[in-house]
Amino acid sequence: MLSDETISRINKFVSDRDWNQFHSPANLAKSISIESAELLECFQWDNENYNKEHVLEELADVINYCVQMADKLDVDLDEIVNRKLDQTEKKYPIEKAKGTSKKYTEL
Repeated sequence: MLSDETISRINKFVSDRDWNQFHSPANLAKSISIESAELLECFQWDNENYNKEHVLEELADVINYCVQMADKLDVDLDEIVNRKLDQTEKKYPIEKAKGTSKKYTEL
């Protein structure tokens, strides 16, 4: 995950510009979705020949907004990611899910 230093830098960037006033959970969720669409756009017409630097910039935007949302909701990223992984591991046990892209309801 991101270092505490990087998370603090993101938070300072927002705070220094007085942007917290615009960062409600709903607005941050919209921003995550918008930036995710921009990331997807990098692959719109070609799955193999893409501009990696542009992909990384859009990925960073998504991550930045996710960090800000976690901060706004006062949650620990490690905790919520591990909790979700625990749930997903139960839905997709290795013996049923290995090597297949089927949804858990089809396994």
